[in-house]
Amino acid sequence: MVLRVTCLGVACCLLFGVNAFPDEPVLPDVLVTRQLAARAHLAVGDVVAFTTDQGGAPATRFRVAGIYEPTPDPMRFTAQRMEARMHLPDLTRMTMDSTDPASAESVDAINLRLVDPAAAQAFQLDVRTRVPGITAYPTARSPDRDPFAVLDRFHVAISIVTVLGGTAFLLALMIIRAEERREIIGLLRLVGISRRSLLAAVLLEGLFIAAIGAVFGIVLALAGQGIVNRIFQARYDTALVFVRVTPSIALRSIVFAVPLGVAAGLAASWTVLGRDVLSLFRR
Repeated sequence: MVLRVTCLGVACCLLFGVNAFPDEPVLPDVLVTRQLAARAHLAVGDVVAFTTDQGGAPATRFRVAGIYEPTPDPMRFTAQRMEARMHLPDLTRMTMDSTDPASAESVDAINLRLVDPAAAQAFQLDVRTRVPGITAYPTARSPDRDPFAVLDRFHVAISIVTVLGGTAFLLALMIIRAEERREIIGLLRLVGISRRSLLAAVLLEGLFIAAIGAVFGIVLALAGQGIVNRIFQARYDTALVFVRVTPSIALRSIVFAVPLGVAAGLAASWTVLGRDVLSLFRR
């Protein structure tokens, strides 16, 4: 577990302006996001200026050493990632308060990783007791406050409704199909084929149809995920993966689809196989 220790004080907000400059002597390096480079028309080797003053002065000059793709964040996929990364001493010099000599040696937050994650609560209490004015809290969201946990439960509910609806629709189709084959089943019964043999045939047929349907659904999902990801990644200019069909999801789909398909086929066929032979003929 990662804990963030936040000191009481004034938070520093980094605002920056970007401008191109002619070639200059050795300047500190900076990395910029792909989105910022595209918007400001930057390339590796260009000279840019960053400042914490909205008026644009004083500005610190850097040389673009590289362009990187920001880590996709599901909580910020709609935000434009106009960000930059620089060395800590360069950031300190740029954000320090010239009227406060100690500002260059102070921090607002420290991230810690505990050896024993189970001791997080005890560590929080210990920090608050030993150093008044400092607050420690875990950066990981609890399941009750995690929006993705709520979204996951919503997806589970939608999947249950979808499976039940699909099973009912499949059962109706199988019943209609069985009714259409009632005369053929009656003829097979008259020539001496037992109900057990017919039921085994229906079982194999249902297993084959359910397996083919499950495979077709997985192939359709694999094709659809690429289309959905391309559309939304282009729309929001992000590398975030919106849809991913994993092997566990595919296996889970087969585990649910095949037994339900076979059960629907057996239930529909039993309504015909359980009848008397003469009642199967429409005469």
